[in-house]
Amino acid sequence: MKRTIQVLFLLLSLTTILFSCSERKTIDDSQIFRLNRYDNISSLDPTFARTQANNWVCNLMYNGLVKLNDSLQIVPDIAKKWEISEDGKTYTFTLRNDIYFHKNQSFGKDSTRTVNAEDFVYSFDRLSDTKVGGAGSWVLNNVDSYKAVNDSVFQMNLKEVFSPFLGLLSMKYCSVVPKEMFKNGQEQFRKTPIGTGPFQFQLWEDNVKLVLRKNPLYFEKDEKGNSLPYLEAVSMTFLPEKHSEFLELIQGNVDMMADLDPSYKNEILTPLGELNPKYNDILDLKKYDYLSTVYLCFYLDDGTPVDEKLRQAINYGIDKPKMVKYMMNGVATAAEGGFIPKGLQGYAEDIGYQFNPAKARELIQTYKKEKGSLPKITLTTVQEYVDVCEYMQAQLAKVGLNIEVNVVPGPTMRDGKATGKFSFFRANWGADYPDAENFLSLYYSKNFAPEGPNYSHYKNEKFDELYLKSFQINDEKQREKIYRQMDSLMMQSAPIVPLFYDQTSIFLRKNVKGFSMNPVKLLNLTRVYKTK
Repeated sequence: MKRTIQVLFLLLSLTTILFSCSERKTIDDSQIFRLNRYDNISSLDPTFARTQANNWVCNLMYNGLVKLNDSLQIVPDIAKKWEISEDGKTYTFTLRNDIYFHKNQSFGKDSTRTVNAEDFVYSFDRLSDTKVGGAGSWVLNNVDSYKAVNDSVFQMNLKEVFSPFLGLLSMKYCSVVPKEMFKNGQEQFRKTPIGTGPFQFQLWEDNVKLVLRKNPLYFEKDEKGNSLPYLEAVSMTFLPEKHSEFLELIQGNVDMMADLDPSYKNEILTPLGELNPKYNDILDLKKYDYLSTVYLCFYLDDGTPVDEKLRQAINYGIDKPKMVKYMMNGVATAAEGGFIPKGLQGYAEDIGYQFNPAKARELIQTYKKEKGSLPKITLTTVQEYVDVCEYMQAQLAKVGLNIEVNVVPGPTMRDGKATGKFSFFRANWGADYPDAENFLSLYYSKNFAPEGPNYSHYKNEKFDELYLKSFQINDEKQREKIYRQMDSLMMQSAPIVPLFYDQTSIFLRKNVKGFSMNPVKLLNLTRVYKTK
């Protein structure tokens, strides 16, 4: 409670804090976008942009060579154009000459400078530097070399052809930072991080409040030639209680709330997943597909208690549309396709398992005739998802399969699924970059956990062959065809049970306009404004 009062006090005093040192004028509330993150930000350094909270802020403060639009297309950012060599290994980027770093004393008194190709050399050197210890060095694993050809041309050479490479470069890890900020080590950048993005650093009190101000030098303009962003400031608090965030939204102290919590799900949504009519006058609800698949995973190494027939039976025995409708208020898409989520190239709704209890019973009876009895099957989950797992437990009991639900703490779950401790467990996978390869990599045999993300230890030579072949193909339609073939091949063996493809629910105050969110769930406030 003490911390909540402290944050609320800071909210009330924001217009006093936010003023221009030169103009000494307060900012109207309609020019400030307020939001809350229940999970804290651990760093404002893009090399540590691993969590969603860190990514949200880094997307407001930094730019890279390329970025994603709302349709998940790779579009220019600091690089205004690029060329890919015939062998698919050399990428040559031509940079804009009007991108300025945020003003800082490191460039001289209240000064700045333009970004050049050497800044990307420095930024990628820093990304791969083990002394920095960033989380995104893996992005450069397939990069053989990079260089500044001149001030406006930056070139990267790959070890092997990898067609989704531009998608990797759209990640916030690959943002540009100025070397001047690091001449005395990392500490100055931690205190006053500098980027090129639409908002610049103003204030950060760890786990309490973050304030960003409009970057007056930002290069993007709207269709009418007006400078972006429209907002003057962004204010982020870190109330950890989701219910408190909900009350702040209703009271008008924050302008948006992302996603739902069970504590108020039935209060704000109808059973069909629409906004409760009592809030229609003050809130808007926007739903966006999110590139994330929630699934059940089987560990397939020798000795697994669940063979292919039972894995298929479990897939047939769960009514996923009903689960989404009644357990989740309709805020998701039932996964009747494969592992590739809806909204990503390669997604196909006809390669999975639709609810078919008769087929599930048939497979179970066939197994019993062959083996004599059913094995003990334990589904491991964390407390947050017990209700959904118990729903599936009840459904599978109706087709003759008894499942035990085992609830463990989060750290135990993370360790257990990586080391093969659990034979059957709930999991989810969200896109690191917008290419289906990022999802299919979980079933490539050389990616076995714990070193890689193949938690199931699924192995199929044909799948591996197609996976490697897809790297060589730049034509998106051809690559999509191969992705679909791979997903279908994997689903035949049923090492997983896809449950649903996630959605993001964004609740906005009625006066917030211009908001959008792409399927990788990056916060973009560049074109957002508030009416009075």
